[in-house]
Amino acid sequence: MFHDLTIRAVHRETPDSVAISFDVPQAVADAFAWVPGQYLTLRATVEGQDIRRSYSIASLPGKPLTVGIKHVDGGAFSGFAQGLKAGDHMQVMPPEGRFVCKDEARLVLIAAGSGVTPMVAMAADALARGAEVTLIYGNRNTGSIMFREALDGLKDRYVDRFTMIHILSREPQDVALLNGRITGEKVAALARAGAVDLQGADGVFLCGPGDMIDDVATMLEGQGIPKDRVHFERFFQAGEAPRAPRSAAAEAAAAQGVTVEVVLDGTRRQFTVEAGDDNVVDAAERQGLELPYSCKGGMCCTCRCKVAEGSAEMAVNYSLEPWELEAGFTLACQARPTSDRLVLDFDAA
Repeated sequence: MFHDLTIRAVHRETPDSVAISFDVPQAVADAFAWVPGQYLTLRATVEGQDIRRSYSIASLPGKPLTVGIKHVDGGAFSGFAQGLKAGDHMQVMPPEGRFVCKDEARLVLIAAGSGVTPMVAMAADALARGAEVTLIYGNRNTGSIMFREALDGLKDRYVDRFTMIHILSREPQDVALLNGRITGEKVAALARAGAVDLQGADGVFLCGPGDMIDDVATMLEGQGIPKDRVHFERFFQAGEAPRAPRSAAAEAAAAQGVTVEVVLDGTRRQFTVEAGDDNVVDAAERQGLELPYSCKGGMCCTCRCKVAEGSAEMAVNYSLEPWELEAGFTLACQARPTSDRLVLDFDAA
């Protein structure tokens, strides 16, 4: 699942962020083929802890595989990543993610901070195939703009089809509308001013903190933008999202102990979920079984699996679509069994 990749280059994007490129051996080149908008899960031992984090890919297929990592206050992995250098090795999971463009001809991209990382690849890919792209990008100041050189290069190359709007919260700009944080009302005001065409967009893509996404998504719904045109990828911020309390059924099941069987890569393994386990992934890890996961926040879908027998509830869900829920899929990192036996199939398509 994880592959040992050598870091090809580390480029400092801003004082608190880096772009890290990897060499991908020919033997695993097919596994690491990616689509703009997807992400990589990186794994490292930091201060004795096994830590995994997901970071979006900023490069186009055919170019060096690159992710952007911004240091977060208190972030163990993001702080560790700032000290990486060319020649270091990293455990990397093949690309995953559904936050991808299809064949939209008119795109609106809205990002804050390091949320621009997937947008760089998506914009470059869309522009290369002839699409029109508008990027609304929020930062503290010009010095904190990640991938500024790449974005300026796209603007110079596709001057007639790429509109870039910078929103800065701590650096005054001449146009008042461009000051502050990205909110639903600010994006609506930009639309009223003619700076962005929300109604004419074939796809609106949002990437950043959950509160920004929620606010803008609510505005878009109020503007009558069809939900199937709106796509988002959240940052995971511990404590940001309220988790549903464990139901009485889940409490009772955990109290008596739940036998869980998982199907992973064609192999069946068993373990037990007990009262002290918050979810299936934690229970498995406690008993020495490693299940697929990355964010543990219900956002990345790395731990997606199908309930083949029994039942389970989720604390949060930001990645499974309604049809997947109806088909019986769940997120193992959020799953709490509500039956005395649970079978999860990670191999289910």
